[in-house]
Amino acid sequence: MKLLHIDASALGDHSVSRTLSAAIVARFQAAGPDMDVEHLDLDASPLPHLTAASLAGADPVEADRARAVLDGFLAADVIVIGVPMYNFGIPSTLKAWIDRIAVAGRTFRYTANGAEGLAGGKRVILAIAQGGVHAPGSASDFQESYLRFLFGFLGIQDIEVVRAQGVNLSPETREKAMNDALAALPEPRRLAHAA
Repeated sequence: MKLLHIDASALGDHSVSRTLSAAIVARFQAAGPDMDVEHLDLDASPLPHLTAASLAGADPVEADRARAVLDGFLAADVIVIGVPMYNFGIPSTLKAWIDRIAVAGRTFRYTANGAEGLAGGKRVILAIAQGGVHAPGSASDFQESYLRFLFGFLGIQDIEVVRAQGVNLSPETREKAMNDALAALPEPRRLAHAA
């Protein structure tokens, strides 16, 4: 089984989302020694944001990297993403990655009946970290709603969230949020097509 592990936080060792995503990946690795893990650190090695030249494939190095990112996504059975909240949304580095995987004809297509996702059969686990408290579905939570819609648009319905909220309110709140999130880590399970 192939697991794609993505981190987007700029906080390095101080990152809550990185701690959570690493714990999720470690749990999967412990459950299955045959787990093939690819790690993308979008802070250490960010993708450039889309430009007209990017879309035209004018830079062969960038075009090759974009193809590799898309191929890595398509090959993955499980995708674990560390998602910190930056100004109520996701980091722009994660959006640049999304712009490389949301590709018409590869991960979705338009039909006479509307859009159809082509990347189904995957499991996505979002390790969300928020400095304040932003309940799922609240007006200030643009992380989970956006990512659920995006991956659903690509055909992925198996989406889980591990959330640590209020981590910047106080040291005590941070510790409790981390402990609660670590206690709620999802269990590894085989996907039907990966068995």
